[in-house]
Amino acid sequence: MPEDVVLVTGASGYIGSHVVANLLARGMHVRAAARDPGRTEHLLQLPVSDGGSLEVVSMDLFDTDSVNAAVAGCSDVIHTAAAVRVVAKNPQRDIVDPSVVGCQNLVAAIDAAGCVERLVHTSSTAAISSSTFEDGRLFTSDDWCDDASVKFNPYGLAKARAERVVRDWHAQAENPPRMVTIHPCVTLGVPMTQRHLRGSLSYIVALIERNPPLLLPLHVNIVDVRDVAEAHVRALRGGQPGGRYLVVGGHAWFRDIAKVLEDEFPDRKWPRRQIPYSMALLAALFHPKITVSWARAHLRKQSFFDASPAERELGMEWRPIEESIIDTVHPILDNDWV
Repeated sequence: MPEDVVLVTGASGYIGSHVVANLLARGMHVRAAARDPGRTEHLLQLPVSDGGSLEVVSMDLFDTDSVNAAVAGCSDVIHTAAAVRVVAKNPQRDIVDPSVVGCQNLVAAIDAAGCVERLVHTSSTAAISSSTFEDGRLFTSDDWCDDASVKFNPYGLAKARAERVVRDWHAQAENPPRMVTIHPCVTLGVPMTQRHLRGSLSYIVALIERNPPLLLPLHVNIVDVRDVAEAHVRALRGGQPGGRYLVVGGHAWFRDIAKVLEDEFPDRKWPRRQIPYSMALLAALFHPKITVSWARAHLRKQSFFDASPAERELGMEWRPIEESIIDTVHPILDNDWV
């Protein structure tokens, strides 16, 4: 086995796939772990620089034996695996537990293996931002989402609790590995497979499908998936040990995103008109992925995140969000994925 092997959990996912691509481009030895290895065929097509290699393994975060086997022999772990859903019939089982229990099993496996030197955990700005906030609020790495619950903001609850599992373990371990957490916001950029059109990319899919045909008065912070992957890889050895790094490239209202797409793809019809706030609340009553409480907490409001530590300590530079938006849509349309 090579001396340095990087385990990437959730390797078939959107961020995980780009982390794998980044590592292989650097000529590193990558163990790509996925719950269903059959969904990693796109990883096998990635270019591998001299000295690099790719191994695909099966790993279910609820199966301690498979987690232990995936971690064994690895010098580095980049943990991107987590549920990306924000709404579910059973949010504890489908959103919170995969992140929290998964982290518990992973850190136990790291303890058992005794070979991991570096851990980078994919958290989220959802672990930073409070569920309700004042318009214009600036969040920093000192903030935590402490007001989330299973009923209201289960995704924020999952990300905050999972990160605390990692940090509490790290603080108590006798000889823990170097640990850093990375906090992406709404992540856009090139999807490698149709299966990546979930999570953040569902925002773009909704615009392509014009569903709904009117624009929500929604403001989002955006980062390119390639920058997210780069931040993870740099954090293996760069930045402050124990650091929390927000990765945010810019921000926009939905109407601004639609304008970028209209200019780039003028032959397609795009939503143009923004729905009034009162109508948006009414629509939330019938929308499968939006709740009225979420709409009241987020619509018509702006929040921002301080990404300057990532720029200063990891040396990050961000792609323009317009580039990220356009690069998201071209593969979707070229491959007729929607």
